[in-house]
Amino acid sequence: MAFDYKKEYKEFYMPKGTPSIVTVPKMNYIAVRGSGNPNDEDGEYKQAIGLLYGIAFTIKMSKKGDHQIDGYFDYVVPPLEGFWWQDGVVGVDYANKGSFQWISVIRLPDFVTKEDFDWAVREATVKKKQDFSKVELFTYDEGLCVQCMHIGSYDDEPATVEAMHRFMEGQGYVLDITNQRMHHEIYLSDARKVAPEKLKTVVRHPIKKV
Repeated sequence: MAFDYKKEYKEFYMPKGTPSIVTVPKMNYIAVRGSGNPNDEDGEYKQAIGLLYGIAFTIKMSKKGDHQIDGYFDYVVPPLEGFWWQDGVVGVDYANKGSFQWISVIRLPDFVTKEDFDWAVREATVKKKQDFSKVELFTYDEGLCVQCMHIGSYDDEPATVEAMHRFMEGQGYVLDITNQRMHHEIYLSDARKVAPEKLKTVVRHPIKKV
């Protein structure tokens, strides 16, 4: 049975529909940075997702090729995630998607080294005849956060975020969004196949004690 991060680490991927406090450890990701409205059909965001999955599946399928990764175990590719911000805005202005800055990511298993990652970029570039130069290995130590499962359209997230902020304040925390600590979303549904009202998204904000 392939290792499934969503099932093995439910505290990070399957929170309840009510806010909770969580400490997230350091993780490594495949990452692509960009800007602009994620809904633009030919925009940077859609292209970034293709690049991420190209590398993710090159690493996952390495077991069938000449590059054998030390410590490799079979696993389910973790879900797509995103870190989002807008210059001059604390939190997210959902009405102004064109000003989004983002880092789109997919978690990497801990057994993947920088050398393995670099190999995957070279391999994907040759095999897929595509430019993967925008892809980077990104390490993020998220730390103390408030999070909640949001069910519904991305545009309806403000209500969930408001509930998260009320909860954290009641627990003695304040929001700690900075240039290094960002609004974070984990996409558990495929927006191309799931109705907007049924989309499942983990929403996570960095916090600190008052």
